[in-house]
This record gives sequence, structure tokens and C-alpha cells, in this order.
Amino acid sequence: MGLDTFAARTPQDEELSEKDSGAFAGIVLCGGMHSGSDGSFRGKVYDSLIEGVTGVSLYREWIAPEVVREMAAALEACDTERAAIEFDSSPVECEQLRRFFQICDERGLGLVGWW
Repeated sequence: MGLDTFAARTPQDEELSEKDSGAFAGIVLCGGMHSGSDGSFRGKVYDSLIEGVTGVSLYREWIAPEVVREMAAALEACDTERAAIEFDSSPVECEQLRRFFQICDERGLGLVGWW
């Protein structure tokens, strides 16, 4: 089953504001059929890493900003080299995910899952 993950203000948000979207410029993560633009990524690719580090699966329709804040803290505290090896990723992707979640936390954004 596929999964695309989108940063959003509410579970019903269709798009981020231009200002919110721009905050994600420069973050490079795997995209999917509908994701990959600023503020989104292919959640299926990163779910095991995210769940392994944060304890929260991306396979949810909505992850509230308060939970995203906790996820961002867990990613900040993790050893990206170790996480990359353990979850078959790269340290660069781990750093990019860390930054993505930091931006969500800073801007009070939650995550919408679509599959």
C-alpha cells in the first residue's frame, strides 16, 4: 500500500500557504505520485525509519501538530548515521527528514496521510 505524507494546518487542508510551502524549499525527499513538492514526501519510503525513531507510524490520516512536535524532538535526538544503517536509508535523508519535522514543529503543522 502506498502512502504520501503532506504537512498541513488541519486534516482538511488541501494546500499549504505560499509562506508555509516556501519554508520547505531545499528539502529533498523521495516523492510519490502526488507528493514530492515542498511540504510533502513519499511516506511509504520513510515509514519504518520514522516509526523506528519516533514510535509513530505515518500510516494515519492525521497526525496532530502536538504529536509532530514530539516526533521532531525524537528525530533531533537520534544518531542519523546509526538510524540510516538500521533503517536502510542514508544519513542525508535522515537529516532531511529531521529538518522537515523541525519546520512542521516551528510552523505548528500536522501531517496528513493519503493512500
